[in-house]
Amino acid sequence: MADKKIIAVLGSTGSQGGGLVRAILADPAGGFAARAVTRDVSKDKAKALKSAGAEVVKADLDDVESLKKAFAGAHGVYAVTNFWEHFSREKEKVQAKNVADAAKAAGVKHVIWSTLEDIRKFMKPDDKRMPILQQKYRVPHFDAKAEANASFSGLPTTFLVTSFYWDNLYMFGLAPKKGEDGKLAWTFPMGTAKMAGIAAEDIGKVAYGIFKGGKEYIGKTVGVMGEALTIEQMGQTLAKVIGAGPVKYNAVEADVYRSFGFPGADEMGNMFQAYRDFAKEMLANRSVDTARKLNPSLQSFEQFVTKQKAAIKTAMGV
Repeated sequence: MADKKIIAVLGSTGSQGGGLVRAILADPAGGFAARAVTRDVSKDKAKALKSAGAEVVKADLDDVESLKKAFAGAHGVYAVTNFWEHFSREKEKVQAKNVADAAKAAGVKHVIWSTLEDIRKFMKPDDKRMPILQQKYRVPHFDAKAEANASFSGLPTTFLVTSFYWDNLYMFGLAPKKGEDGKLAWTFPMGTAKMAGIAAEDIGKVAYGIFKGGKEYIGKTVGVMGEALTIEQMGQTLAKVIGAGPVKYNAVEADVYRSFGFPGADEMGNMFQAYRDFAKEMLANRSVDTARKLNPSLQSFEQFVTKQKAAIKTAMGV
C-alpha cells in the first residue's frame, strides 16, 4: 500500500462507499488503495471488505478525532453521510463539518463530497405547494447537504451531485407490490415527470473515476445519473424483466403521499415532489454522458433490474 494513493472511504459498508471500495479493489494496477472507514469493524460487510483486500479502520462521524486518525496519511477522502439513519439534518451538517475538519487536519489532497441541491432555491419562502420540514427545510436530506457544502471551503473538493438510488426498490421497499386483486401496482407523486436515477454502485465507480482524474475535477461540481425515466417507464421495464405481469402506476398528489404515515413519508413526499415540480432543473444538473465518461460500465435501468432481479423479485413478493 505504501506506493499507492490511499483513499479513505466513509460509508464503506453502505451503498456509495461500498461501491467505491470495490471499484478501487477491482483495479489493482490503478495506483490507489482503499481504506474502508466504518464504526464497526466486526460487522460482516467490514470483514468482507478486509478479505477482499481493503484496509479497514474504525471511526465515527460524530467523533472528529477518530476521523483525523482514519484520514492520516490518506491522499483522498470520500465523504458521505446517511440521513436515513437518524432523520436529522442538523446532525448530518455537524457530521459533514467533522469530516471536513478532519480532512483539513490530515492534509488530504482530494475530497469528494456526496451532495445534493438546496430545493429551497427553487421556491419562494411563502410557496405553499410543499410544507416546511424540520423548521426550515423543504427536502431536509437535500437542503442540508447543500448547506454543508460550505464546510468544505478551502479544501480541494469535488462536489458530487448524486441521484435517486434504483436500489431503493429493494432497500427501501419501494418496488411494486401485489394488491388484493393480485395485480402489481405502486404509488408515487411523480405525475409524468422523468426522475434522475442511478445504481448506487455506479456512484462509487464514478467517484473512483473522479479520484483518477484528480486535479481536473477539484473545485468542480459533477452531477451524475444513469438514466431519466418516468414511473410509467420504470414499471414497464420491471414488467418486462421480472415477468410478473403489468405494473399499474397510481399517480397521487404529494399531499396524499405525505399522509401515508410511514417513517419519512413527509420527507419522501417532498423529495418526489421536487423531482416532479423541478424536473427541468434537476435533470439539467445531472449528466448521463459525464457519468459514463467517469464510469464506462454505467448501467441503464434495465441493466440494473436484470442484475438485481432476485432482490427486486423478493421485494415485489413475486
